Amino acid sequence: MIKKFISPRSLFIATVILVAAVSRLFPHIPNFTPIAAMALFGAVYFENKIAAVIIPLVTMVLSDIALELLTGWGFHNTIVYVYVSFILASLIGFWIRNNTTIQTIVIGSITSSILFFIITNFGVWAASGFPAGIAGLNTTYVMGVPFFSATLLGDLFYNAILFGTFYLAQRRTPALIRIKK
Repeated sequence: MIKKFISPRSLFIATVILVAAVSRLFPHIPNFTPIAAMALFGAVYFENKIAAVIIPLVTMVLSDIALELLTGWGFHNTIVYVYVSFILASLIGFWIRNNTTIQTIVIGSITSSILFFIITNFGVWAASGFPAGIAGLNTTYVMGVPFFSATLLGDLFYNAILFGTFYLAQRRTPALIRIKK
């Protein structure tokens, strides 16, 4: 098992995810981040399903720690909702891992964006001072709409980068190709 974890393929995948996580530390448009892409990519390409969730998740936590230390914005009262949507993006990755095409990656990316919007805006409503009830929840979703386009475009952009990088790397380096059993 350890040999599979430290294979050139696993190391490359982990490095791609780490680079994506580090990109969160640079100035960017709000919500234009690689969060869902890291989860989706890891779930599709790590052979070990535990590693497929844990490595992107740990990388996410480390980038949140760095963000907290550098900006004070790494952890907030809705972070648990962000992590729930992150784990759901991993589950979407498991769903497409045996049929990874441009179409399934785009569908997975869009689905991850929608789930992130629904879950995190619910979290904003649940954890903040918005009025209770459906009216307050609706207000939260309406206020979140301007951020959705950045989430969607960021997820599509970073998925294109992560999946495209790995596709090209596999073409140049056969050791990165998964051997199907």
